[in-house]
Amino acid sequence: MSVRLFQRFISSIKQNLPKHAKLVKTGPLKLQIETMSVATKEIENDDHLVDKQRTRFQQRQRKRQWEFNENKKGNSECEAKKLCDQPFERIKRKKMAMLLGYCGVDYFGMQRNPGVKTIEEDLLQALLGAKYITEEDFVNQQNAQFQRSSRTDKGVSAARQVVSVKLPLEVNVDEINKRLPECIRVFGIKRVTNKFNSKSKCNARTYSYTLPTYVFEKAVCTDEERKVYRISAEKQNLVNQLLGHYKGTKSYHNFTEKKHHQDPSASRYMMSFTMKKIFIESEVEFAELLVKGQSFMLHQIRKMVGLVIVIARGQADQGMIDKAFGKEKVMIPTAPGLGLMLDKVHYERYDTRYKDSHESLTWEDLDDTIEKFKMEHIHPNVVKGEIEGRNMALWLEKIEKHSFDPNDYVMEDKDDNIQDDDDDEKVDADIENDEDEREIDIDKNNAERNVCDTDIKNGEQVEDIKGNNIDGVVKHNNGNTDSTDVISVSEDKKENTCV
Repeated sequence: MSVRLFQRFISSIKQNLPKHAKLVKTGPLKLQIETMSVATKEIENDDHLVDKQRTRFQQRQRKRQWEFNENKKGNSECEAKKLCDQPFERIKRKKMAMLLGYCGVDYFGMQRNPGVKTIEEDLLQALLGAKYITEEDFVNQQNAQFQRSSRTDKGVSAARQVVSVKLPLEVNVDEINKRLPECIRVFGIKRVTNKFNSKSKCNARTYSYTLPTYVFEKAVCTDEERKVYRISAEKQNLVNQLLGHYKGTKSYHNFTEKKHHQDPSASRYMMSFTMKKIFIESEVEFAELLVKGQSFMLHQIRKMVGLVIVIARGQADQGMIDKAFGKEKVMIPTAPGLGLMLDKVHYERYDTRYKDSHESLTWEDLDDTIEKFKMEHIHPNVVKGEIEGRNMALWLEKIEKHSFDPNDYVMEDKDDNIQDDDDDEKVDADIENDEDEREIDIDKNNAERNVCDTDIKNGEQVEDIKGNNIDGVVKHNNGNTDSTDVISVSEDKKENTCV
């Protein structure tokens, strides 16, 4: 037992005694230990340096803060305690939905455009004059989260346009209207959710197109015959049958500009398209066509109406509608934009979801006021343009020799009376592509030789292209486009832009 105790005592002493590295570790192991110790010292020095730099930075920051506070004390009181030179009142603003109507005959569209007369410019001026928006909001309307439900182009009117914008809780519609011209009226304002967007929350739009009924009869030529013409029930059924072909989801690549048949953005959903009512004004019979769709593209409605007119007059067979929805390129005539009007914007899904917390956006209580505005400011301009300006009669003369074949393109004279229709974004994709588009300027002196000079934007190379090898949209010098000013195009030249 004594031997075991002695051994335990010796082992405990060995464990407690300090070990000398130089004595027990030699050779490569000793070199490794010394290297690790040097590296450890360098890391400690780096950490010390970082801590030292951080300390110096904190000291400089404290010094600047101290100097800043001294300067404020030297200039009397703190700025936070200084009285403002001008009285300042903080106005609490909330998201609102504004319903308005306008006659767009003398305007260059709804969207704000510097240097030209637009609906948004007059509306924002009125809101600024009523002190419902600030100067910063007027300069940059996105500060007030301004958004239109549908973008209408030159000459197109609207009976129920909806705009979302942040406004004070107490808003007087009369204060806005007295600062607006007679052709623009705000009908009502309602509180909506904070994330409400008048464009993205819209699930459908309804447009109306007013035109004289004689356009469907080719035998009517003189002004006297046009006044006494009345559409027959058979012709009316034919027109409704043709309009019914547009119902459903189809590719409308031939009903707009610069779209390929495989372009997904050309697919649109039409819910209905019918001849709603017939009325007589100034001895001329007019018809109102109503189309309801999820969204529309540039010139789409005007081309849809133009194709129906041509088929009803017997200038093309009904198979042309099916051909227009096919893969081939078809030159469809574009009807004038004078009779086009945004009639209603639908928010059924929004109303269903927030029916318990927010007001409905159907605006049914304002129908009488809106109809009165339409009859006083919109319809008279349409009738005047058709009777005095012979807007549709001149267009019918142009399409007498219209060809649907892209290779038989014929240059027509520029008509300043032709307007542009609505240009909606597709709601499903919610895509807005602002890329620069290609502009093609055609010299009329070289039109007979089928040669045009193509001027490409963004500094690209200028090249001469034969007229029968181009696929694009011909633009006049003023930027307006017309369906007849389109030439056939190779698929590789198409630009996939969603306007």
